Amino acid sequence: MARTIAKDHDQKRAQILASAAKVFAEAGFDRATMTQLASECGISKANIYHYYDSKDAILYDILETYLSSLRDRICGIDLNGLGPQDRLRRVVHEILFAYQGSDHEHRVQVNGVEKLPPAQQKVLRGYQREMVDFLGGIIRDIAPEVFDGDKAKLRAATMSVFGMLNWYYMWNSGAGDAARSEYARLVADLTLSGVKGI
Repeated sequence: MARTIAKDHDQKRAQILASAAKVFAEAGFDRATMTQLASECGISKANIYHYYDSKDAILYDILETYLSSLRDRICGIDLNGLGPQDRLRRVVHEILFAYQGSDHEHRVQVNGVEKLPPAQQKVLRGYQREMVDFLGGIIRDIAPEVFDGDKAKLRAATMSVFGMLNWYYMWNSGAGDAARSEYARLVADLTLSGVKGI
């Protein structure tokens, strides 16, 4: 007879992922142990193995859950009726707020993707690429005369915007809504003022 799924299965799974992200972010994936994960979760190691058969499986689920949700939120922004400049402002603001509350997952993403098998890396890098392409399309539309036919320049400009947002996230993760909104405005202004001068 197949084992029935507990009513709190999804809640337990989410708890394990959040706790594991904290351990991986603070101790490093390679140094973290299943015993540490169980301790952080407040459950037995045997209970973790009921959900995941390895650290690698937990790492993939953390990153797949985080990046797919981030991709859905960013690429699903309603931009109807907005011109290119307002689209950029809206997306930059949303990215900065999407990062809020995901400190551990974001840190695990920085070094964690490369720890996984190539097939899993491909899935995760696909989510990342979709977000880069989405923002890149918005930046291209601001100054098509600058970027059309020059994919390298467009990628450099797009990754520079992500770089500014990631810098703020890494060094100001506890910032409140007003501070995040102000920095999002600054990034948008810098981008809009500078992109035509490239």
